Amino acid sequence: MRIGLLGFGVVGRGVYDLTAPREDMSVVKVVCLEDVTLPDAEVTKNFQDLLNDDSIDTVVEAMGGLHPAFEFVKASIEAGKNIVTSNKALVATFYDELIPLAKEKGVCFRCTAAVGGGIGWLSELERARRMQTIQKVGGIMNGTCNYILDSMTRLGLTYADALSQAQALGYAEANPTTDVEGIDTWHKVILSSNVAFGISLVPETVPVAGISRIKATDVENFTSHGYVCKLISTGKCADGNVSAYVQPTLVPTTEPESVVPANYNLITLVGSASGRMSFYGQGAGRYPTAYNVVQDCADVLTGKGFYSPYGGKVSAKNTDMLRYYVSGAADAWLDEITEERWGDAVITKPVSVEAMHTWLKDQPAAFIAAFAE
Repeated sequence: MRIGLLGFGVVGRGVYDLTAPREDMSVVKVVCLEDVTLPDAEVTKNFQDLLNDDSIDTVVEAMGGLHPAFEFVKASIEAGKNIVTSNKALVATFYDELIPLAKEKGVCFRCTAAVGGGIGWLSELERARRMQTIQKVGGIMNGTCNYILDSMTRLGLTYADALSQAQALGYAEANPTTDVEGIDTWHKVILSSNVAFGISLVPETVPVAGISRIKATDVENFTSHGYVCKLISTGKCADGNVSAYVQPTLVPTTEPESVVPANYNLITLVGSASGRMSFYGQGAGRYPTAYNVVQDCADVLTGKGFYSPYGGKVSAKNTDMLRYYVSGAADAWLDEITEERWGDAVITKPVSVEAMHTWLKDQPAAFIAAFAE
């Protein structure tokens, strides 16, 4: 396998390092904007140099973002090159264009590292769905949020202090919005649901709430009542109806998610034959992520394509009835559904996920956390 590598940052460098000692694959050309010199690969700033090289059979996209990553990947597929990417935003956003195009052109498309980093979650979903019906997917999919919430719970830090610590350690970006507002997790649950259920979710129907409004007093409330807050993604399929959402969730201290530390992930599927199966590991990092990128390259060598057949468009119907913890807000609707109070916070009666997230859009200071099912 002769690889053209798009990007030479954290993941790209890891891919180069892990393929270097192998005899069955090698990075022969790298596209990046930095001045990099490599002993055994050509470095260029011009994507056309890679695209027009007929000796390159596989393109590894490790540049991130939507543009120009989408244009580069699409052009590579049209040129008959296999694709391996770790870019969950790219795949989730352009799922309806890239996956059918790869099939039409007869090329392989793999993105295992896009969800779970080093865990290999999507490849496990691929195996699981061959033998059974997948009923539910989800869990802790973002290491940045888990690090912040874990630090607030175990160390008593404020949100601001926990975020600063995560940034200092490289777990959070200088602009952490994509992580802390749940967008990264949102992309991952959409992609996971698509693979698990053989569909293509309409993204606009998948609501998301992040953790940026959580306060130390909220965490004190949770601890005193025997709960731990985690950012949890959920995708479910039952009787032909699909629900999918991302939200802070209160997990009893007896559940495995409650003890997931630092920047780790714990992702779960529930199957008709297997029951619950959970996968734990590093959700990010140079070599854990690059490991699964190179695993995908090895799968491409055996002719493996995408993880599941492309399915038709499906809108999520989020009618699940859950109780919620709500702080930082007060209005007539919230009063109507209040069941009890924890200090200044409200515990609601069961309310649909859709109704709660619709209400939240007009509440700029409110923090919500669902009670785990």
